[in-house]
Amino acid sequence: MLPVLLNLPFLKIYTFGVFLVLAFFWGAFMLWKNFLLTSYKEEDIFDGLFISLTGGFLISRIVYVALHFDKFGLSIVKFFLINGYPGLSLYGFIFGSFLSFYLYGLVKKIKFLEAMDYVISATFIALGFGKLGAFISGAEVGSKTSFPLSLRYVGLDGTRHLTSLYESLLFFLGAFLSYKLLFSIRREGYPKGFNLAFFSTYFALIYLAFDPLKVDRVKTYGFSIHQIISACLLLTFAVYFLYYFRSSIFSLFKGMTKVFDKHGKKTDKVTHQKN
Repeated sequence: MLPVLLNLPFLKIYTFGVFLVLAFFWGAFMLWKNFLLTSYKEEDIFDGLFISLTGGFLISRIVYVALHFDKFGLSIVKFFLINGYPGLSLYGFIFGSFLSFYLYGLVKKIKFLEAMDYVISATFIALGFGKLGAFISGAEVGSKTSFPLSLRYVGLDGTRHLTSLYESLLFFLGAFLSYKLLFSIRREGYPKGFNLAFFSTYFALIYLAFDPLKVDRVKTYGFSIHQIISACLLLTFAVYFLYYFRSSIFSLFKGMTKVFDKHGKKTDKVTHQKN
């Protein structure tokens, strides 16, 4: 892969860093574009963006250090030396960012669920660029496989799954779907905050599916921490979606029952005529 994009005598530009910058700018652009549809002030939204990123980064680092406590211990120096001891938790970053934005919204009188409908598509875009950068730079390596669609990494034996690339493409798809959902929410086709429920479910489903295809996994009792969190999120929001779509599900079930009953009556009638 390509960990260093440009290696000059006086400057070294890392590929993953470039994609993180792209993730920030494209995510910020999408955020700005979405909030043009609202009456919120631009300065409030971008202040919230930087506060969210700061909170997300801090929580992400804390979670990562806690999950790798055997490597960090109680050393404050290792906590802050990210170049020497790299590592961030994506779940920690998302939770920290959303929590920071929620607290900021309380101060600025911004309705959290309503605002999140406009934030989600930008979040997906940023995640898509981040995962694409992780794939191209080799920051995230997939597990060994004999699957034809795979890649060989320098210094590692065997061919590897294109895990980060798959996640990147699905996150970009999530950006498209959440953007479409935003306009359905604006037309009151779905309740405010529905995009947040969609994001939580979609993100958890991706991580639950692709986490087994990764090398660096933190496990407890034989299960990945990310898989446990993803499974809990999926179960929680599955209940939410079942409750929200209960009328449609009941109508569908009722319609299927009628079709089976009608088919059964026809079969009985044909059998009776033959006899």
